[in-house]
This record gives sequence, structure tokens and C-alpha cells, in this order.
Amino acid sequence: MKPGIDSIKAAALAACSWLAMAGSASAAGSPGHWDVGLYGNIFGSREYQVWVPADYQATQPLPLLLVLHGCVTGPNLMGEASGFNEVADTEGFIVVYPRQNVTANPARCWNWQLPINQARGSGEASILAGIVDAVKAGYSVDPRRDYVTGISAGGAMTTIMLACYSDVFAAGAVHSGGMYKGATTVSGSAYALLAGSIYSPDSNGRLAWQCSGSPSPRPIPLLVFHGTEDSTVNPVNGQQAVRQFLQTNDLADDGLDNDSVKYVPTSTVAGQVPGGHAYTIYNYTYGGKTLAQHYVVQGMGHAWSGSTSGLPFTDPKGPDATVITWLFLKDHLR
Repeated sequence: MKPGIDSIKAAALAACSWLAMAGSASAAGSPGHWDVGLYGNIFGSREYQVWVPADYQATQPLPLLLVLHGCVTGPNLMGEASGFNEVADTEGFIVVYPRQNVTANPARCWNWQLPINQARGSGEASILAGIVDAVKAGYSVDPRRDYVTGISAGGAMTTIMLACYSDVFAAGAVHSGGMYKGATTVSGSAYALLAGSIYSPDSNGRLAWQCSGSPSPRPIPLLVFHGTEDSTVNPVNGQQAVRQFLQTNDLADDGLDNDSVKYVPTSTVAGQVPGGHAYTIYNYTYGGKTLAQHYVVQGMGHAWSGSTSGLPFTDPKGPDATVITWLFLKDHLR
């Protein structure tokens, strides 16, 4: 469906948003469970699944984590591969998994490289934002603690959501993905995956700062995970994502491109998974707070680090990206 559809049709499609059993409080001691939903607007519709954590109570607002899957997968496999549902049961947060339509992309990849999806209120970004709003309307959610993460195409889509909805998300994490507007054509995306974006992270940092409709007035904390042997998404994409958001934060702190936030790590930490991969953490702080962390995992390919699920595109020998991601995100409030 194209923009410009008459208001009656637009309202009818938007009205298909629904949540099964949404908003009902679980009894004390109840286990976590799946709910399902569908959201639509003039740009299309998408199914999504909500993991409602154990002991959910409608009287207690919880954080919300939007999780964007990679290609050839979906909510159930993403939940199993990442293990976020188990962490949510322990830590108490709601997990939202949208599903890409095969009609929108035969491989179920999020179409992060298309300009229509790289703007606020447009394309797939608007659908994902609408899903978040629908879940917030149906469940008890702390509006200061909305987060987003994703892997591969979902990781690239994560940077769009952080850039264009900085008034919604308090922080985000990109796993094996790339920076905001790392490509703007299908052919350009193929090159970016192979060799990195042709665009300057500094220039794209300004575009990200501007995308929320008015320049972002607040920092956008970012965690990046990438393996050094990723042959699907060149690891330089992770470096570019870090630099792009540091540039965005440089502008966000005072509105000036004055290197107040620098692309120079304030500390570097080396780690080793027993019997697994070595890794390096690059920390970037400003004003005593962490703005970015970059995990570079030696020898890891295109995979969710630390997953013991045995599913494709996971690597049990890496540091536990799921726990690390949540611990990074939970410290940030919008």
C-alpha cells in the first residue's frame, strides 16, 4: 500500500492492530508466555509476538525490548537463539519480536537499505514504531525504558530505529549489523556487506541526529557486537556503526560538531571465554557515562555470540551477548 491512501482505508488497516490477551495481569507465580499481535498502517502490516515474562503484573510497569531478527528466521527462532525470554523471566522485562513478511522480502530480511525505511514515520520503521506503541497500549510498560536490538539485517534496522525514534528508545544494541544509512540501494547494500559502507560515519552521524524530526537532544547509547571472521557482514560495519553514533552523540550534547565526544576509546579490556574465543571491549564514555561499547570477538563468524541453542548463526564459544546486551541496556533511561 502506498502513502496517500484515503483516510477511511488507512483507518481500517490501522484498526487491525490487536493483541491476544493483552493487558491481563498474570497470577503471582505464573510462567512467562507468548502473546501474538498484528499491526498495520498505510505502509503495510506485520505480525509480532510478545514474550510476557513470568510473574507479569499489570500494575507494575516493565521495560520493553524490541528484538529484530535476521534473514531467514522469525520470532520463535530468534527467541530461542538469543535466550532473551529466559533473561526476561529473571529480570522482568517484556520482549517484542516482529516478523518480516515474505511478501516484503523473500528471505524475510528487514529492508534496511531502502530510503523509504530510513525515515521517521515511513515504511518499515513506522510499522515497527507502531508495534511498540501497540504493545505499550496493551501492557504495563515503563516509557523511560524502551530498548531495541537486532542481528544482521535486524541490526541494521536497529540503527534506523535508534536514529529516527530517539525520543522512544533509551538505548540499543547492534549485533553483526551496520550503521544508519550504510546503504541506500540494494546494490549499495551488497557492497556494504562485503567491504563496509561507502558513506562517511561522520556525515551519517549528522543524518541520524536529524532523523527524529528535530535534532536529538539526548545521547543515544549503543552496544555493538561483531566477530572478526564475519564473512556475511564485514566487521568494518561494526566500527562504522560505533563511529556514526559517537558523531550523533557529539551533536546531541551541545548541537555542535566540535569533537566533544571523540572516536577514541576511554578504556580497552581484553577477555577470554574459557575454552572459547578471545575478545576485546572498547569503551567510550562521556561525562562519566558509557555512550558506546564495542565487543570484537576473535575468530567468530556471523553469529549471535554465546548462544548454546545449536541453531544456525549462533556461536557458543563467544561471550554471552544476551546477558551483556541486557546489562548494557538496563542502565539507561530516556
